[in-house]
Amino acid sequence: MNAMEDVVVLIVGAGPAGLATAACLAQRHVPYIIVERESSTASLWRHRAYDRLKLHLAKEFCELPHMAYPAGTPTYVPRDMFVEYLDSYADQFGIRPRYHTAIESAIHDRGKNQWVVLVRDMDTSVVARLATQFLVVAAGENSAASIPPIPGLSRFEGEAIHSSAYKSGRAYTGKSVLVVGAGNSGMEIAYDLATHGAHTSIVVRSPVHIMTKELIWYGMTMVQNLGLNVTTVDSLLVMAANFYFGDLSKHGIMRPKMGPLLLKSQTGRSAVIDVGTARLIKGGVIKVFQGI
Repeated sequence: MNAMEDVVVLIVGAGPAGLATAACLAQRHVPYIIVERESSTASLWRHRAYDRLKLHLAKEFCELPHMAYPAGTPTYVPRDMFVEYLDSYADQFGIRPRYHTAIESAIHDRGKNQWVVLVRDMDTSVVARLATQFLVVAAGENSAASIPPIPGLSRFEGEAIHSSAYKSGRAYTGKSVLVVGAGNSGMEIAYDLATHGAHTSIVVRSPVHIMTKELIWYGMTMVQNLGLNVTTVDSLLVMAANFYFGDLSKHGIMRPKMGPLLLKSQTGRSAVIDVGTARLIKGGVIKVFQGI
């Protein structure tokens, strides 16, 4: 084990949040170290996102601090352009993460008022100790793939993959595919499969907070620019969504009464941004099944 190294701020994770934190610290000349277990920044966006993915919020709500998107960037930024933006951002602020570095443990020493963190070099297996005044965990809410134990899955003779391994529906044309889960990834992957000619079904276990990109944009704009109450705006968004989508219950989609802004603030969950999946469900192109 290497000797103790003193750090002012240790940032864990070199995704968008970690990069933004590093840039803000650099602007204020606060020393920091940023560690990342993968081989690059924004590894989820580079390696574990499907081809058609775009940011679900308008670009003005997704800029990182101190750097705007280049002129001509689309309102809803495609994955590849977002990765390019993050690369330019890291270059702009001189952010140099320590890659292939995993956190083994982090313990707060109340007596010294500092964190003692064990980090492991994944290439050499050498473990080092860092003493840091501040610990920023920016590992991301979607960093770990999770496949629940589904009875019979081990005997399934077809292909079974996690959404993080899915890239495009081109490989599934003419095949029968079941998507388990109706969050943003599940609904968009179902749409991608169906538009590539796969016989697509989706499992919907609980009510779906489904919205359009435009409604989310209007809602956030009314709160930020007009100062309207979040509860009031949410009620307007729910009414607008009910008018836009109609009754989806007869197609197997139940919709809760809570709007997208309160959903995010109270539960941390995001509304499902419809990319055309609802239309294909209503048209019978995508079949809906209840929870497994």
